[in-house]
Amino acid sequence: MEGDLIAAIATAAGRSGVGIVRLSGKGAAACAGAVFRAVDGRALGEHEPRRLVYGALLDREGREMDRILAFWSPAGSSYTGEETAELQCHGSPMVLTMALEALFAQGARQAGPGEFTRRAFLNGRLDLVQAEAVMDLIDAETPAGARTAAGQLAGGLSRRVEEIYSGLVDVMAHFHAVLDYPEEELDPFTAEGLRKALHHTENQLDVLLGTYSRGRVLSRGVPCAIVGLPNAGKSSLLNALVGYERAIVTQIPGTTRDTVEEKCVLGGVLLRLIDTAGLRETEDPVERLGVERSRRAMEEAELILVVVDRSTGLTGEALSLAQEAISKASTLVLFNKCDLPPADIPRPLLALPGEIEVSAKLGTGLKELGQAVAELFPGGEEGTEGELLTNARQAEAAGRALEGVRRAGEALEAGVTPDALLTDVEGAMEALGELTGRSVREDVTGRIFERFCVGK
Repeated sequence: MEGDLIAAIATAAGRSGVGIVRLSGKGAAACAGAVFRAVDGRALGEHEPRRLVYGALLDREGREMDRILAFWSPAGSSYTGEETAELQCHGSPMVLTMALEALFAQGARQAGPGEFTRRAFLNGRLDLVQAEAVMDLIDAETPAGARTAAGQLAGGLSRRVEEIYSGLVDVMAHFHAVLDYPEEELDPFTAEGLRKALHHTENQLDVLLGTYSRGRVLSRGVPCAIVGLPNAGKSSLLNALVGYERAIVTQIPGTTRDTVEEKCVLGGVLLRLIDTAGLRETEDPVERLGVERSRRAMEEAELILVVVDRSTGLTGEALSLAQEAISKASTLVLFNKCDLPPADIPRPLLALPGEIEVSAKLGTGLKELGQAVAELFPGGEEGTEGELLTNARQAEAAGRALEGVRRAGEALEAGVTPDALLTDVEGAMEALGELTGRSVREDVTGRIFERFCVGK
């Protein structure tokens, strides 16, 4: 069912070669046609759907302001499921603004954030997982992240969830068919058959939920804390990884007083880097706050890079810090300043994980660091990215489905009658329905589409 007529600029702000204005809703072709004059003299809606037409873009007074391409799509065969139209102009912000104003004068209104994709969801063109994948694809920062979002948009995860959901539907349908039609020659509904079905579904959900850690890494990146004693070269390492002087570097210990955050791709993995203050005892109240934030960064990190000054050696403080990091998250110990003579202090007989010699100043060892990161956070099998859970909402729904199936299995073993334990199966089905949007609350969809940009 078509909603009111909305319009928005669909391309990013700023000057560009091409800019797009998009419309959706009843009368989209007529509205776009009122500000577009085709070179053949026919109205836009008289042209073949989804076929680009060349002509002039008119302002609200009917004056020509650009030469553009335009097309329209009928309801039922467009992105939103509604009648849509698109004006492809030169990417002048002024031209795009004037085009939008002309459309508003014809009765369209400004679209809200994500309103086009929300209409696609409400009209059944996309499910909720696919709708989320639209913004994930726009935000993708690595090839693997883009493939994951594209796979979800193509329905990879949705098909996997649908298979699990369908299995539970079969269980419920079989039970009620036997109960409601005892005179029919149906296969009996047995406890052993139910046990096998629940066990199979539990395994499917367990595997699906296990994809979340990898999916989160591919779509959101790895929180990575860079820690070490003062003047070990943490900020120099950050600058080397991001490729420019993001953090201030001096020879004075304790220069970094606060956490500095930046992102980089290393070994094909998106790292959300946090450069921290040097970890030491200090009487300086400002530096002490920085040290506290450094320790919080370690607590929240999934990867910790412990930077050790090779020219001064692995002191007791540095060793204690490395051991602390190892106890909290995946850790790599980087012996920095390998361009300088090493210290004469003997290293303790202790194998530290991922020991890599680097020079943040010269860039030495960064390739080896990338290889180590890739080993810690592998990309997985090619072609399966679109079947992964990638956000907390999806994982929470899948987790509730798994709990429901497990409760049903436990109830069966405890001797509970099928009619009673199948309420847990219904709960699992409802949770899976929330994952794809079969049944989802309005406040949940509102939060999802809030992060969308206008025009999508």
